Amino acid sequence: MVICRWCIIFIYMDNKKLSSARDKQRVYAFIDSQNLNLGVRNDIRTADGKHFRYKGWNLDFGKFFEYLKNELHVEKAFIFIGFLPDNQELYDALAKHGYELVYKPILEVTNKETTDIKVKGNIDAELVLHAMINFSKYDKAIIVSGDGDFFCLEEYLERQGKLAKIIVPNKWNYSSLIEKYSSYFINMSDLRRKLNYMHNKHKEGDENTRMESKTAVVKPKSKSSKAIVVGDGKGPKYFGM
Repeated sequence: MVICRWCIIFIYMDNKKLSSARDKQRVYAFIDSQNLNLGVRNDIRTADGKHFRYKGWNLDFGKFFEYLKNELHVEKAFIFIGFLPDNQELYDALAKHGYELVYKPILEVTNKETTDIKVKGNIDAELVLHAMINFSKYDKAIIVSGDGDFFCLEEYLERQGKLAKIIVPNKWNYSSLIEKYSSYFINMSDLRRKLNYMHNKHKEGDENTRMESKTAVVKPKSKSSKAIVVGDGKGPKYFGM
């Protein structure tokens, strides 16, 4: 009986050590801002165009940071984003929430025939580069994107035992290349109720709320593209089919 008690004590102590080791792991998140924003916000219809397969919604980036920090134990969350001088208020708001912003200079190209403006500022290279620059500083990495361009990064991280999760912005629209790592997936649609921006729930006079209540644009591909919103209060009332 005494031996059994000692066994229980040793098992308990071992479990405490394992739990402590997990708690001490440094977790970094690398966020593709455009893929996250458009993946969450853009509607997806059925093939006949008559019904919604997915109805877009507005992500509350403040809540998302808290989710990363409190539930996924993220120590640093890098968000990769195109830089436009007019969006400084957005950048300040994201930084205040706790994100580490990495900017990509963008280039506006005007189509002479249609006068459409296209903004070029792909951040894929920056995300991969910073994941490698910081490689020795983290134990686990979370990639926030459904883009297949990060397949090689995710493959390398898994081989090194450092891939924690892949947060897929839209389960209806992500690259088939990363399906191989579906066991690592967290689908943003499953977090909608928790992370949806709810304008009427914020307290009046809250400084963060005031910043979140303004619309801000980030890297639109054309004039008709949906832009990133830090809480415009116009999120849809229902989700998908």
